[in-house]
Amino acid sequence: MTSRSSGSSGSSGAAAGAAVDGAASGADERLPRPPAVAYPAQTWKEIAHLLLNLPVGIVGFVYAVVWMSVGVGLSVTVVGLPLLAFGLIGGRLFGRFERARARALLSLRVDEPSPLPHVRGQSFFGWLWTSLRDPVGWRSGLYALIRLPWDVVTFAIALTSLFVAWPVLPWVARALTNVDRALVRGLLSPSDELERRIAELEEDRGTVVDTAAADLRRIERDLHDGAQARLVALAMGLGLAKEKLEEDPEAAARMVDEAHGEVKLALQELRDLARGIHPAILTDRGLGPALSALAARCTVPVTVTVDLPQRPAPAIEGIAYFTVSELLQNISKHSGARTATVEMWHADRRLLFQVRDDGRGGASPAGGSGLAGLAERLGSVDGLFTVESPSGGPTTITAELPWRDRVPAPH
Repeated sequence: MTSRSSGSSGSSGAAAGAAVDGAASGADERLPRPPAVAYPAQTWKEIAHLLLNLPVGIVGFVYAVVWMSVGVGLSVTVVGLPLLAFGLIGGRLFGRFERARARALLSLRVDEPSPLPHVRGQSFFGWLWTSLRDPVGWRSGLYALIRLPWDVVTFAIALTSLFVAWPVLPWVARALTNVDRALVRGLLSPSDELERRIAELEEDRGTVVDTAAADLRRIERDLHDGAQARLVALAMGLGLAKEKLEEDPEAAARMVDEAHGEVKLALQELRDLARGIHPAILTDRGLGPALSALAARCTVPVTVTVDLPQRPAPAIEGIAYFTVSELLQNISKHSGARTATVEMWHADRRLLFQVRDDGRGGASPAGGSGLAGLAERLGSVDGLFTVESPSGGPTTITAELPWRDRVPAPH
């Protein structure tokens, strides 16, 4: 009896265990299974972007609606238009945030639009008019307005797929984020090259203005500390000589001789200053003889080769001359070179020149050096400036300027 009872119990336990296992198995079949393969990192980034769409879209939509409604509603008052202008600046910031989000989560590289142009010394009304005509701010506002309905859809689909449709989630995320990429490219990227070109020209104009101001300060300083000081000393010396002319003619004669020496020095300094403004040899004879004269004053032997079909416009000629002049001064002071060459030629409507030396090398336009200033000056007129100067040398500096024909002087 005991053994039968034990066997009956064992059979019942086995049956019960099988029933439990069967129930568990049935329950497992009804539950969603986790994905067999982990998703790549980019898929998770796209999912995160879709889930962030709704909160970001709500913030952008509310900002755009409030800014536009308040700005337009108050535009008949004094404060309305400034509020609208500041709102456009905020729209730019929202667009910048969305481009950064697309870069981080969608691996989408979109260039930043041109900055809002501001003219030096611009009045408040000039700034207001420029800001209200900002196409980047208006496109960013439009982007914030039209995004919200799409953001609601993408958030709902992504959230549902995350819990219900694991196997198709990567394809859903990629399809939805491709639309996001198209929106960012269409509304938050630079509209065309004109905007970027305008920004470059604004920056170049600032560089030209700063360079001209620096040159004027240099000329003023040279006049004040050089020729002007000598002419003041000359006037004082001649005044003293005039007083001593009757009492001590010999002392007066010595003073006149000293004054004569001061006149010669003042004339030399004025010639050097005039050469620094625009040398007469450049005006009269062109780049070939002018560069040869520069090479003759260099402490390193310099070979000059100039092959130009004709003389370029005076402005281009002057920039090329002073660039070579400064480079040869650098060679004299810093290179430790034994020889140097200057070559200048014309190709494809460009004026090209190279300055090479066999010195110690290590020249770099970084750190605000004089080479950086030359690069800025050439860039302000659509020029190029490259430096190849490995440690130990040699140094090769290549520059390009746009070729502009010289306009004949009117008769």
